[in-house]
Amino acid sequence: MTPLYYAVSGIMLAWHNLFSLFLDPAGGWSWVLSIVGLTVVIRALLIPIFVKQIKSSRNMQLIQPKVKELQKKYGHDRERLAQETMKLYKETGTNPFASCLPLLLQMPIFFALFRLINHAANDEAKGFLSQTDVNQFSHGEIFGAPISATLTDSISGPDQDLAVVIVAVFLVISMTATTFFTQRQLMAKNMPKDAMSGPYAQQQKLLLYVLPVVFAVSGIAFPIGVMIYWTTSNLWTMGQQFYIIRNNPAPGTDAFKAKQERDRLKADKKGGVALAESEVDVEVEPETRRPAQRQQPKRQTREQRKKGGPGSSGTQNQGKNK
Repeated sequence: MTPLYYAVSGIMLAWHNLFSLFLDPAGGWSWVLSIVGLTVVIRALLIPIFVKQIKSSRNMQLIQPKVKELQKKYGHDRERLAQETMKLYKETGTNPFASCLPLLLQMPIFFALFRLINHAANDEAKGFLSQTDVNQFSHGEIFGAPISATLTDSISGPDQDLAVVIVAVFLVISMTATTFFTQRQLMAKNMPKDAMSGPYAQQQKLLLYVLPVVFAVSGIAFPIGVMIYWTTSNLWTMGQQFYIIRNNPAPGTDAFKAKQERDRLKADKKGGVALAESEVDVEVEPETRRPAQRQQPKRQTREQRKKGGPGSSGTQNQGKNK
């Protein structure tokens, strides 16, 4: 964990030095925002992994009909079914474990931050944190609750702090709710209906209800600073997921139909604007630009032609005869 202590503490100190330019360095908000900054850096570094996760999840959804066909064909032979399924994954470039990668890669950072805060609460400096930083960090407060405090310590300890209880309970609920809605957003908007009954859907449903319970139970022992990190990470995931699902949804999903409708309305709007502009051009066309019409000769009666008046056809015929 020592390399992670240095990495986590180094990123936090860089953000803390930035926020100290306009906030109290010893105040809790400068350290809380440093934890938020740490979350932003970690999640930004994980964007390529997150994109792979979305692509893999989409492939898992699209190949569900083929997986069902394999189950019908090789349901009696589990070994052959596993071989054919893995072959299908390989041909389509699908990794069934890719959905867990961002969570797994964040866990070491999560535990490193957890240990750093615990050591700071015991006045122990780790990584790049100096003893002065540790004193500021351990005594920094947000809404009257120390960043290093936990809900269990506040309830079971001799000095019960109401501020710690309120802030910790709020963060436990926020962490649990954002975990649930992040997973539900992916299932409700970016999964085709024919994939909702497959094994992949069952796995997603299991994560939908198990992960929030795990974080709700374990969150009561997390320091406030750790819960701030995880809640911020969930909010980042929700926003990132919303952007990708809205702009590049999986075919056959509700999000895909919604995007088609938006594209159609956008195309109709552009077409209407172009038509209106062409109509304006026609209306402002001046009549003076039209070519002049030739004047037709006046019609003459038979008597006028016999008399051979000027410009008459009789005169013209006489000129021809001469």
